[in-house]
Amino acid sequence: MTQDQLKRATAGAAIHYIAPKLEPRSIIGVGTGSTANFFIDLLAELKGRFDGAVASSEASAQRLRAHGIPVYDLNSVDDIQVYVDGADETNAALQLIKGGGAALTREKIVAACAGEFVCIADESKWVPVLGRFPLPVEVIPMARSLVGREIVKLGGDPVYREGVTTDNGNVILDVHNLCITDPPQLERAINNLTGVVTNGIFAQRPADLLLLGTSSGVKTITAK
Repeated sequence: MTQDQLKRATAGAAIHYIAPKLEPRSIIGVGTGSTANFFIDLLAELKGRFDGAVASSEASAQRLRAHGIPVYDLNSVDDIQVYVDGADETNAALQLIKGGGAALTREKIVAACAGEFVCIADESKWVPVLGRFPLPVEVIPMARSLVGREIVKLGGDPVYREGVTTDNGNVILDVHNLCITDPPQLERAINNLTGVVTNGIFAQRPADLLLLGTSSGVKTITAK
């Protein structure tokens, strides 16, 4: 199977998983990226069975609206039943690296509000130790150099993602050459740097369930 076929298969598995849980008042959190796009396209088949969605990016919001799915501001909803999103990396504890699409801050906010976080990914994203994928860090623009110097002290090699501005008006540093053996500790350490909005480690709030697309089918994995 191609990578796109694996992504579509995991998105389909997510639809199958959430469909029995939907109620007329359900709000679905929807992530950002290529795998999330497959999920959005399939979610359109269920519109009318739930109230609407909260999106983690403007791009996802536009895609949802194009399918006729109502999109709500997070401040206007009481709770999010389930949040479905992809990942750039996942380990066996379902701790993630996210932010390849530069939507990490809003993704982290939506995940924090969700009753359940379902991650959908293909098998290329499964790693024994996080850090092979460069870690995105969202930074207030005037603090870019300051944060970069501090990240070097933590052992990383930060690279400015040129030409990218987040939906929040900030910039991204991609941190290379990390071996993240203690994800919660590093997540806290980077978030404590002055000028950092947040970083792409999802360990303090990991996924609850991983639907992993493999050549032998979609595997359902819970945190170990």
